[in-house]
Amino acid sequence: MKRLHEMPFGAAPTDSGGARVRLWAPAATGVVLVRSGDGPDQGSFPMKALDDGWHELELPRAHARTDYAFCIDGGPVVPDPASRCQRSGVHGPSSFIDPWRFDWNDAAWRGRPWHEAVIYELHVGCLTTEGTFASAISRLDALVALGVTAIELMPVAEFEGRHGWGYDGVLPFAPKAAYGTPDDLKRLVCAAHQRGLMVFMDVVYNHFGPDGNYLHAYAPGFFNPDLATPWGAAINLDGPGSRWVRDFFIHNALYWIEEFHLDGLRIDAVHAMHDSSSPHFIDELVAAVRAGPGRDRQVHLVLENDLNDAARLRRDDTGAPLLADAQWNDDVHHAVHVLATGETDGYYVDYAAEPVRLFGRALAEGFGFQGDPSPYRGGERRGTPSAHLSPLAFVNSLQTHDQVGNRAFGERIATLAAAAERSEALRALLACVLLAPSPPMLFMGEEWAASTPFLYFCDYQGELARAVTQGRRAEFGRFARFSDPDARDAIPDPNAATTFAMSQLDWSEREQSPHAEWLVLTSELLRLRQAQLMPWLRDVRSGVMTQAAPGTLAICWPLGGARRWHLLAQLAPHESPAGVASEPPGAVVYRSHAAGARLAPWSVQFSIETP
Repeated sequence: MKRLHEMPFGAAPTDSGGARVRLWAPAATGVVLVRSGDGPDQGSFPMKALDDGWHELELPRAHARTDYAFCIDGGPVVPDPASRCQRSGVHGPSSFIDPWRFDWNDAAWRGRPWHEAVIYELHVGCLTTEGTFASAISRLDALVALGVTAIELMPVAEFEGRHGWGYDGVLPFAPKAAYGTPDDLKRLVCAAHQRGLMVFMDVVYNHFGPDGNYLHAYAPGFFNPDLATPWGAAINLDGPGSRWVRDFFIHNALYWIEEFHLDGLRIDAVHAMHDSSSPHFIDELVAAVRAGPGRDRQVHLVLENDLNDAARLRRDDTGAPLLADAQWNDDVHHAVHVLATGETDGYYVDYAAEPVRLFGRALAEGFGFQGDPSPYRGGERRGTPSAHLSPLAFVNSLQTHDQVGNRAFGERIATLAAAAERSEALRALLACVLLAPSPPMLFMGEEWAASTPFLYFCDYQGELARAVTQGRRAEFGRFARFSDPDARDAIPDPNAATTFAMSQLDWSEREQSPHAEWLVLTSELLRLRQAQLMPWLRDVRSGVMTQAAPGTLAICWPLGGARRWHLLAQLAPHESPAGVASEPPGAVVYRSHAAGARLAPWSVQFSIETP
C-alpha cells in the first residue's frame, strides 16, 4: 500500500524519477533552486516564473539524499515552506522525500467511530527518554491495556531548536527531525493502527513561530499586517492573495490525513483565526476533509475555541457531525481545577462561586458558560447555548498540556491536589470525567498521577532566547508569590536543557505507591467505560442536571437502546444532607464508597437503567 497527497506546491516525485518543484513567491522577481547533498547534480537552476506569483522547475533526477533550497532575487537562500523533511533544521535546506517508497501495512484500517474515543495527549519528546517516534511505539501496548483508543500528538511540524512544545512551528509539512524521519512517524501510525489505536495530531494554522519563518521575504501575502496575535502577525485568511494561503493550510490538513494516514486533527486556537469571508477558513477546511479522505474512512476533527462557540458542533438527523466532531471543553477542566486544588486566581475566578454547578452543567450540557457573564472578563458574556448538542461534541479532561505547562513550575493536578489535601476530591472528579459520556482525554502520565512536571520549554538562541526567558518570568510578576524578582528568577528557564529533561516521564513510577494505585483506578474506570457505557454511546443525548443540595450532583443522560446513564455524586468534604437520595436509579456500575443512608464526602456512583 502506497500513499501520497498531491498538492500544488513543494517537491513532488515524477514518473521519470525526478521531481517537480513549485514555490509561491509573489514578491520575488526571480527564484533559483539551489541543489546540494549527495550525487552529481549539485548546482543552481533558475525556476520558470508562472502567473500569480508561482515559480516552477522539473528536476530530471531526485533521490532521498537530494537537498534543495530557494535563492530569492539573488539574496537569501530559504527552505521550501512545504518541505517534507528538514534534516538540518529550519534554517537548512529541504530534503526530497518520495512518499511512494514507504510500504504501508494498514490497508484494512478504516478508523474507529468517534463515540469510542478515549484520547491520550502526548508530547513525543517527553513520552520516553529517547523522545522519538520509534521509542513511542514501545509504549503503545501499555496504552491499549489502559483503555486508550486514540493518541493525540502535540504538534510535530518542524520548529527551531532541539526541543519545544511545537506550537512555534514554521515548516508545517516537515515532521520534527529530532523525533525521527517521516518514515519513522509513518511506522508509529502503522503500529498504532495494528493495535486498534487512532492517531490524531495537533496542528497550528493561526500563526508561525518566531524563528525560521522566511515567508515575509518572498510571500508577505501570507500575513495580515493590520492584525496581530499573541504569537505574531495574523495569517491572511481573507485579504488579497488569501486563496493560496488558505490552500496551503487546507492541503496541510489533507497531507497529514492522507499521506500519513492520520485519523484526525486537533486544530489549535480557532478563536485566533481572523476571517471575515464566507465560508470561514475552518468551514472550508472541514468540508475538504469530509469530501476527501472522510468519504472512505472515519476521520475526526476537534477544535480548540476559547469563545465557547457551539456553531461548528451541530449534528444531522443521524447524529453525524455537520462540521467538527468535537471541541475541547475548558469549562470542565477549570471547574475540576477549582474543586481539586482550591485555586481561584486568574480565569479560575469564574468558577470560584459555583464550581459544582458549573462542573455538572458542563458534563450534562457541554459548556458551563453558555452566554453567562464572566467575572474574569469584567462581566462580558461568554459562550453560546450548547444543551441541544450531543455530549460527543465535547472533549473533557482534568488537565492538558496548556494548563499544566503554563504554570510557573509545571505542576500536574495530582501534585496540586495532594498539596491541598484534596486527593480524594481528585479521585472523585476523575471518575466523573472518565465515566461521563463525553470523550475523555488524559494527558500523558496522568493515569498514574506522574510526579514529573510538564514545563514550558524551547531551544532558542541569542536575543530571542533571552527575550523568551525574561518574558516568561515577567508574565508571572502580577501574581503575589512572584512579586519578588528572586522568586521570578527561580522559575525554570525555558531554554535550559534541564527544563526539557525534567518534563520527560518516568515510567518506573507506575510500579510505586501511590502511583500504582492511581493506575489501577484509571484502568478500572476505563474498563467500565468500555464495557458498560461505550456500546450505547452512539445515540447519547444531552443530560439533565439536578442539585438537591450544595455539593450534591445528579445527572441523567439518555443513551441508545432506550437506556439511561446516571451520575450521583457528593462533591464536597461533607456528607449529603438528610433527605437527599443516596442511591441512583437502575443497576450500579461504579461506586466509589460503600452505600449508606447519606452520600459520603467525595463519593461517586454511576448506574444504568435498562428498558
